[in-house]
Amino acid sequence: MADASHENAYQADALIAEDIEEYLAQHQNKQLLRFITCGSVDDGKSTLIGRLLYDSKMIFEDQLAALESDSKRVGTQGQEIDFALLVDGLAAEREQGITIDVAYRFFATEKRKFIVADTPGHEQYTRNMVTGASTADLAVILVDARKGVLEQTKRHSFLAHLLGIRELVLAVNKMDLVDYSQEIFEKIVSDYRAFAGEIGIEKFTAIPISGFKGDNITAAPSANTTWYSGTSLIDHLETVEVANAAAQERSFRLPVQWVNRPNLSFRGFSGLVTDGSVKPGDKVRVVPTGKTSTIKSIDTFGGQLEEAVAGQSITLTLEDEVDCSRGDMIAAADDPPQASDQFETTIVWMGDEALKPGRGYWLKLGSQMVTATVAEPKYEICVNSFDHLAAKTLELNGIGVAELRTDKPIVFEPYTTSRQLGGFILIDKFTNATVAAGMIHFSLRRAQNVHWQPTSIGREE
Repeated sequence: MADASHENAYQADALIAEDIEEYLAQHQNKQLLRFITCGSVDDGKSTLIGRLLYDSKMIFEDQLAALESDSKRVGTQGQEIDFALLVDGLAAEREQGITIDVAYRFFATEKRKFIVADTPGHEQYTRNMVTGASTADLAVILVDARKGVLEQTKRHSFLAHLLGIRELVLAVNKMDLVDYSQEIFEKIVSDYRAFAGEIGIEKFTAIPISGFKGDNITAAPSANTTWYSGTSLIDHLETVEVANAAAQERSFRLPVQWVNRPNLSFRGFSGLVTDGSVKPGDKVRVVPTGKTSTIKSIDTFGGQLEEAVAGQSITLTLEDEVDCSRGDMIAAADDPPQASDQFETTIVWMGDEALKPGRGYWLKLGSQMVTATVAEPKYEICVNSFDHLAAKTLELNGIGVAELRTDKPIVFEPYTTSRQLGGFILIDKFTNATVAAGMIHFSLRRAQNVHWQPTSIGREE
């Protein structure tokens, strides 16, 4: 399989030389999968990504030469190539042999394109991990075969699950350091399965790997793990269902990013289709105004479309003149989203200054921007024990459940239904710094039937 992957890469090189336009067309039509690597410190996350880049031939000759030189100078693998140096770009990361920042890398195989985020394992960089996970479809949870399931492994699994990632890969790394023991692998998988059930993780795929040696990365089983009967990591990444496929099954949603008015005769509404599909002639509703109309045309830079699906950027024109502007949503008329100004949410605090309950923050959800206030948290979630703790505020890297109010209704979906329409960020009005990421659980109805009554209750009553 490894030889086959290199053969495919050479075929791609030949196609580039012969017909660059055909190569670009094939590349453009590949599905994109976003995933993250996470786990405990020194579990080999950066090394794994470096190995993926190396095996997919995404390294130029001058980069490879620099990598070989850097490996001898600051590497951690002796005279061998240190693949982690392809990802750990900060001087502090190279010197300490750890990851601090979120590093994004792109690579491609014959079947798919990938964007991978290498997230830090240290607890003080939890906010960095949340940043990387917010757009990921899949998480690769690395476990050092020598150490087993650790507290940091559990914390990152919990965060990935909290952020809506439902495809998890348990990659038991550094199998070469435990003599590729099947017994050790199965013990780690058993321990992780017991933990996963406690926090609601329903499924995961376990793969024994060696990021340094390359076992079960592109081919499975490797010569050292003949007892393993599953797929390689690359095979799994190439075949797992991506989020867009599931999103296309839901009702149509288009958050309006801007009103396209190039001349007096054209008025369109541009944005990215987050869910479902749409065709000319479909009935739609503008939320929150409630006005209905019919799709007249679907326009793109390359011309008009007969149908648009989730993941495409388009401009819609409507048969009727309706009031619709940036921040509104065009949705299926028979199944529109909700609009509300009061919610229960989970908030991940990223600001150096603690949350100030009652203070106004900018809330950004898609193209919507409103003022929001956060009430005192109902409780804070301990990311190590998962206990609910009493809290008056949230400090840096704190996670809590709190009610949130906006100064006007916003269009949303619960985060469990749509990550794009249920996820938001909070921005400090004074510094313009992003201080929190949040997830909407559900809308809270205002208590319209509660009225003050001029009565008194004594001790005896």
